[in-house]
Amino acid sequence: MSKRDYYEVLGVSKGADDKELKKAYRRVAMKFHPDRNPDDKEAENKFKEANEAYEVLSDPQKKAAYDQFGHAGVDGQAGGAGAGGFGGFSDIFGDVFGDIFGGAAGGGRRGPQRGSDLRYDLDLDLEDAVRGTTVKIKVPTLANCGTCHGSGAKAGSQPQTCGTCGGAGQVRMQQGFFSVQQTCPNCRGRGSVISDPCGSCHGRGRVEETKTLSVKVPPGVDTGDRIRLAGEGEAGPDGGPAGDLYVQVMVREHELFQRDGKNLYCEVPISFVTAAIGGEMEVPTLEGKVKLKIPAESQTGKLFRLRGKGVTPVRGGAPGDLLCRVVVETPVNLSAKQKELLEEFSNTLSEKKNSPRQTGWFEGVKNFFGDMKL
Repeated sequence: MSKRDYYEVLGVSKGADDKELKKAYRRVAMKFHPDRNPDDKEAENKFKEANEAYEVLSDPQKKAAYDQFGHAGVDGQAGGAGAGGFGGFSDIFGDVFGDIFGGAAGGGRRGPQRGSDLRYDLDLDLEDAVRGTTVKIKVPTLANCGTCHGSGAKAGSQPQTCGTCGGAGQVRMQQGFFSVQQTCPNCRGRGSVISDPCGSCHGRGRVEETKTLSVKVPPGVDTGDRIRLAGEGEAGPDGGPAGDLYVQVMVREHELFQRDGKNLYCEVPISFVTAAIGGEMEVPTLEGKVKLKIPAESQTGKLFRLRGKGVTPVRGGAPGDLLCRVVVETPVNLSAKQKELLEEFSNTLSEKKNSPRQTGWFEGVKNFFGDMKL
């Protein structure tokens, strides 16, 4: 099945900058997050697709390869929720031409290779993302075998030089006028063979294990941010260095606040009496309650800015603001007496004086129908 265009997956143009990419990724990821779509396989696939697209487009090198060569330029670079390789585009050609021409694309015996990078999706509450926290995570990975220390050979023995290739990792074959060099079929390019394999890892040099790691989350992180833990990926084959672990941050939806960059938004319901004559009320912030003064004649949708009550960006800078949008709430479950009082109050109102927006709206409707040609 062919992959969709990464820009199409996130709903952005090719010229989208980092901020637009992050915002688009956050929107798609929140929409299809498994927590919001339990047992929905299609949503899960779209969530993974968005992760893969953002992982490539947010990395300048991977993005450049993708823009030039499409999916072929980044195949194997976008990790999933578990293990995933992050090799370069040249790997695609190196494996092919290295086998045929031997050395033309970096052929010859390969030394210990670096292990694969891993990715871990970390869900955070908004409070933890804003203030920072330390969390423990469990990551399934491949680690060096503790018995043979990654060699793959039984204790007391060592891998032996391959008798087929003489340790070169490649063999040369004559085909007519051409001399073709290819990976040694006996040692598969390692240059050595294990005659007496380790009983713990069966000669592989690596074993599956789940390790527990402590991740320090800096204050101000947001959905789409990544935390790199160097050397915490998979151990490399043949005792090679380990890859890295990338912790991908996903901030859960909050009951009261919505986040947009460094600013927070919340809706504050007020009674129509408070909206009409003004008043003072307590509103929540991530640091506790504060007093908000509501001026008389406030309308639904009016924004009040509480400076510095937003988020301090993870990369530094001044904290954002908390913007409170008031919503005038119509009273419900009125008693007969309350309805009577409201009717008496209504009879004292003048449409032009007390309801200018309503009067203007009706005038607009009247003009609209008056201008229509029937």
